[in-house]
Amino acid sequence: MEESYKSIKIEGKTPNSGVIYLYLNRPSQRNALSREFFTEFPKALSSLDQNPNVNVIVLSGTGDHFCSGIDLKTLSSVTDHTTSTDRGRFSEKFRRDIRFLQDAVTAIERCRKPVIASIHGACIGGGVDIVTACDIRLCSKDAFFSVKEVDLAITADLGTLQRLPAIVGYGNAMELALTGRRFGGLEAKELGLVSRVFGSSYELDQGVRLVAEGIAEKSPLAVTGTKAVLLRSRELTVEQGLDYVATWNSGMLLSDDLKEAMSSNIQKRKPVFAKL
Repeated sequence: MEESYKSIKIEGKTPNSGVIYLYLNRPSQRNALSREFFTEFPKALSSLDQNPNVNVIVLSGTGDHFCSGIDLKTLSSVTDHTTSTDRGRFSEKFRRDIRFLQDAVTAIERCRKPVIASIHGACIGGGVDIVTACDIRLCSKDAFFSVKEVDLAITADLGTLQRLPAIVGYGNAMELALTGRRFGGLEAKELGLVSRVFGSSYELDQGVRLVAEGIAEKSPLAVTGTKAVLLRSRELTVEQGLDYVATWNSGMLLSDDLKEAMSSNIQKRKPVFAKL
């Protein structure tokens, strides 16, 4: 039986495709992140990760915007001081609450399958936290971004300050985070936040579909391995990274996928790989 969610929805658009679409689904609230989201999102990602029929996940938003950030009601519930009169106990619980919210975003990186962010309209605050954790980011020309937390008297704490510098550079990340200024899709491309910008939402949908379908047709062992090694290599020196991938490939390289890739290339046909 398919899981029912309040803050997200899951769709398969093409029969027998390995591409699944995961939507932030609160369009009337511009897909603001509710408390339910932080429970449902990692649960959905884990389910898709374990589904052998899923090769690639496209993350998008219903309605006119990708995500307008964390819902203020969610923020109020996390910062409610009335739960304890003991400052130490309140602070300990507050830290656990922040870690709980962080974990929902980090679930994107824990997912073995590639997650492609398809961004249109607003991508603000928590939306930036989410897309910086994604593996590929594509947007429409009308998309706009803001690391907005500083304007709410908050130090961004769900991943942007940790992930954005590696994507756009330390100086650019510092400027965007300190000013909270709004910037558009074309500037996002110049900064390296997104790989491609499309002229309209329709063109974005078509472009994302082609990228996702192309990845979904490749060896799932090679795809999941590439994601895992790239993520791990962020924390390693080049020499450590080379040692890590050597160990990885010593266990994964000699597979039926390798045989299929080689034989299909010789026979000039499209390879067909087993599910993972």
